[in-house]
Amino acid sequence: MSEFEIKDTAPIRSGEEMDVARLERYLRGRLPGPEGPLEVTQFPGGHSNLTYCLRMGGREYVLRRSPVGPVAPTAHDMTREYRVLKGLQGHFPPAPEPYALCEDSSVIGVPFYVMERRRGIVIRREIPEEVKAMGDPKVVHRTISAAMVDTLVALHGVDYVKAGLGDLGKPVGFVQRQVKGWAGRWQRAKTREVPEIDRLAKFLAERIPPSPPPVLVHNDYKLDNVMLHPSDPSRIIAVLDWEMSTVGDPLIDVGLLLAYWPRPDDPIARQLTISSAPTQPGFFSRQELLDRYAEKTGRDVRPIGFYETFALYKLTVVLEQIYCRYVRGQTNDERFAMLETAVPTLARAAVEVAEHSGL
Repeated sequence: MSEFEIKDTAPIRSGEEMDVARLERYLRGRLPGPEGPLEVTQFPGGHSNLTYCLRMGGREYVLRRSPVGPVAPTAHDMTREYRVLKGLQGHFPPAPEPYALCEDSSVIGVPFYVMERRRGIVIRREIPEEVKAMGDPKVVHRTISAAMVDTLVALHGVDYVKAGLGDLGKPVGFVQRQVKGWAGRWQRAKTREVPEIDRLAKFLAERIPPSPPPVLVHNDYKLDNVMLHPSDPSRIIAVLDWEMSTVGDPLIDVGLLLAYWPRPDDPIARQLTISSAPTQPGFFSRQELLDRYAEKTGRDVRPIGFYETFALYKLTVVLEQIYCRYVRGQTNDERFAMLETAVPTLARAAVEVAEHSGL
């Protein structure tokens, strides 16, 4: 949710400002480019961490920080995200290079880090004009679909020990802890009763499959967290938003990719809750995504119904965490009002996936 074109940045939203003069003083000598007056604008996207564009000395950078107000325990860990990006340098080219980590909350009020800004295209709810200009849409969309899988395969092939990330997570019992942890997050964040979510929690806890050997997991790998080359749809030049990355079950990433990949024949509730871009002609079906991943990795993907259901379940909890902050007045962003109905809608969609998968 970071690297937009300049025209897509905007003045900083009310309540999300920072002390620019103090930030400028802190950054002196910590960035690779020339120094100069600091200009800060905000990228409008993002419901989780806040992302800003910094312009200094003729260069641009991206600043990532946690949101305003109290946040869920272990969430929005800037140090972790910085460490992962640092470790991936030389191992995974789509990882942007981080330049500076600040754990001192006195600078802008919260910890943050600054990384390079890469130039490319991020596909969100609709297909951008730049993608439409690349050629036959069906061919372009299939090319993007293949690149999504191939980039994930490359990430899962990284030797995370050589990257210095061997202690990033605890692979044994990873999925069990995930299921239990997200159930706890729901209990802490919920603002109302949603029976479907309680039902999902029970389903998932009783049906955890054996995990394949662990890999470095992005844990939020989806279409709007990658950046395409400006003119070549076969190249993903950046993977963004590493805040939840860990070492664990690779099918966690595959299930999430499928969960965020709606199709034209999906129930309308699911299409409305998630980016509709993959519903356009030419994009892989979810089965095609899964088949390509299985072919390139040799992994057994038969339990994927569990992982796709879990990904949709996690999304409902994330949205409720955001809605909880909105209800309590801890964020002023009026976009979050729509989550009152979006959370139950998505929970019902997750139950449908579970039932279809035989869970």
